[in-house]
Amino acid sequence: MSTNPAIDSTATEGLSQIERVVDVFVAPSKTFKDILRSTAWWMPLLLLSVLSLCSVAVMQQQVGFERAYENQLNTPAAQERMSQVTPEQKAQQMKVGVMITKVISYAIPVFILVKLAIYALILWGCFNFILGAQTTFPQVLAVTLYASLPTVLLSILLMVTLSFGGNAESYDYNYPVGTNLGYYLADSPGWLRALLGRLDLIQLWILGLVTYGMSVIAKKTVAQSAMIVVGLWLLATLGAGVRGAFS
Repeated sequence: MSTNPAIDSTATEGLSQIERVVDVFVAPSKTFKDILRSTAWWMPLLLLSVLSLCSVAVMQQQVGFERAYENQLNTPAAQERMSQVTPEQKAQQMKVGVMITKVISYAIPVFILVKLAIYALILWGCFNFILGAQTTFPQVLAVTLYASLPTVLLSILLMVTLSFGGNAESYDYNYPVGTNLGYYLADSPGWLRALLGRLDLIQLWILGLVTYGMSVIAKKTVAQSAMIVVGLWLLATLGAGVRGAFS
């Protein structure tokens, strides 16, 4: 029996970028398996960048960069540092701090790509050298970008909360929305709040996606993948606790 060439070509076609994005939320295995065919990652980067910039614009309108930076100085350590400088020095530090906050906020697409590229580089090295996988850097970068897509939900949630009842005086750049315990414990010690902030529902979701995605492209078990991915997350969590103790 002859086969239909049109059907054969359709069967071998991969997913579109839009289909990949949708499948991250409903059928992640399809997205990660398709990365073995194509490592294109421009769509998730575009979505992450646009939604992040939109949330920055809403934050600027509803809170303001000056207030956002001032709120970061409400920790005991920051207040102690500010109490040791003259009013002129304090004003200068505020001016520089606000300027840096603006630059970082509007350059967030660059920071997203650089941060995920560094993370992908670490994952690539760990999987290939520790587990003996044969992944490529473009594959790992694609996994980290697609796995980070739930972050868009944080941006949407932030825009909604700031637009409808958000309190500018309580806005915290490090804990913008209530998806982690650290958001609700502003008066707790810095190290404890930092650790609890790492127990974020969206970030844990992303952690699971990275674990599964890496197992697919590395052709390893989920348990082997988790050994690397969760291990790195624990190290980062420990580092966050140490930084929080001195902030």
